Amino acid sequence: MAESTSVEVPEVGKSSAEETDKTESKASEEQSSVNLDDNSSAADQEDCAKNEREDDSAQQGSTSRKRKAEPEDHSAKKIHLESSHGEAVAAHYNELQEVGLEKRSQSRIFFLRNFNNWMKSVLIGEFIDKVRQKKQDIAVLDLGCGKGGDLLKWKKAKIRKLVCTDIAEVSMQQCQQRFADMRGRCRPNENIFQAEFITADGSKDLLSDKYTDPEMCFDICSCQFVYHYSFETYEQADKMLKNACGRLCPGGYFIGTTPNSYELVKRLEASEAESFGNDVYTVKFQKKGEYPLFGCQYDFNLEGVVDVPEFLVYFPLMIEMAKKYDMKLIYKKTFREFYEEKIKNEEHKMLLKRMQALEQYPANDNSKLVSDKPEDYEHAEEHMKEGKEGKAKLPLGTLSKSEWEATSIYLVFAFEKQP
Repeated sequence: MAESTSVEVPEVGKSSAEETDKTESKASEEQSSVNLDDNSSAADQEDCAKNEREDDSAQQGSTSRKRKAEPEDHSAKKIHLESSHGEAVAAHYNELQEVGLEKRSQSRIFFLRNFNNWMKSVLIGEFIDKVRQKKQDIAVLDLGCGKGGDLLKWKKAKIRKLVCTDIAEVSMQQCQQRFADMRGRCRPNENIFQAEFITADGSKDLLSDKYTDPEMCFDICSCQFVYHYSFETYEQADKMLKNACGRLCPGGYFIGTTPNSYELVKRLEASEAESFGNDVYTVKFQKKGEYPLFGCQYDFNLEGVVDVPEFLVYFPLMIEMAKKYDMKLIYKKTFREFYEEKIKNEEHKMLLKRMQALEQYPANDNSKLVSDKPEDYEHAEEHMKEGKEGKAKLPLGTLSKSEWEATSIYLVFAFEKQP
């Protein structure tokens, strides 16, 4: 029986962005907690944690915000946008190099990366289950797959067919090799999904023209931390939606994660400058006070790595645009809201711990905290006082305040294809 752990979550952007005034200051730091009781064996925990962390690492080096939230430990390179934005994105991620698990575990954002991967795992698992209630042979489009960070998830889901697409050619080669390696490790009688790999710009190219079967239909399109790149122009955003939703079966789902434009603008308006952030991340806009529907560019920087620009996604507009492809929004939550909803599930709690998605506080004698700033753990200290009064169990599981602020700028969404 693993030791019970209490999870401490700072109050960062708890309310829905639409209901929050853009000039409102950052939310107060109230606390919430749950108990994480993990009944799996130590061996099972270690195996799952290793697989999930390796799964997460492959997501680096492609066109997604999460992959940018998990940079490699190497010198940052500034991308000069002399060519098109898409070419700059591809060039940036093609240049990223992989590092080993041991080095990744030393990263300042090790737990943040694992937490984001847990969010993604829960989202994917939930909609796989929804499709499974209708049919057994499941086909998936992984739009912006990167180096194949979700291949293990699709394997666990026992899908029938997977199409992986990404703009970065090197990332696609690594994704294909990762799939070959995974297939090579399968047991003799173990079945694994069929896969095809397409290097293309999903915001400009019609992907169905590149499928082995142009009439192929999908049950799920997963677009993780990618869609915001397409909001440079209406044409690109529409093309990305057509690729995501055009070949979905009736009742199929378009699921994903993307930066929350309301939260970004709210924090920007609360800032005295044209940027905001902390020692973990920064977001810098070109101009404050003007936010066009398309091409509203900002630069995202995390842990000293400079990435290519991103674009605000005005979500109500995305909802309207999706109707063109018979898509209806059925689910939308901020990361904070999604976490608080899903952590009530015992299986999700155990997965959170196995994936090492939260940092232990206080640290044990053989480790140290990822942040050396006491204020990053003030919320945990407050919760520990409750623990001494018998209201909470120790040690706590948490992220530093800086990491909570970084991850709380995102939201999860799901659309359903109407008949």
